[in-house]
Amino acid sequence: MKTTMILLTIAAGTMFAQPTVVAPVVAAPVKKVAPIEKRKQVQQKRIANGVANGSLTANETAKLETKEAKLNHKVAVQRAANGGTLTPKQKVAATRRQNAISKDITKEKHDAQVQK
Repeated sequence: MKTTMILLTIAAGTMFAQPTVVAPVVAAPVKKVAPIEKRKQVQQKRIANGVANGSLTANETAKLETKEAKLNHKVAVQRAANGGTLTPKQKVAATRRQNAISKDITKEKHDAQVQK
């Protein structure tokens, strides 16, 4: 009898207990990176990996970096002229140029030349 009274008391106490308020978890705002910028970062990593593993020579690296720098400068100038954004036509042109540079990176990394 005593155990049932204790159980009923515990059950009644939990029924009338105040619910615990849990503050919602607010995620930090995620900074959206433009596809062109993300691609630039990826290609820089690919070039750096090629240098690190010896599949890109100094000359090949210099040429690839020059191509990347020219494209980055062109995109920056276009963005400055358009108030910080690119037109759809400019985005397509930049993406095509990045595709060409990507192919060049692959070609140079897989040719017979290696660092000495």
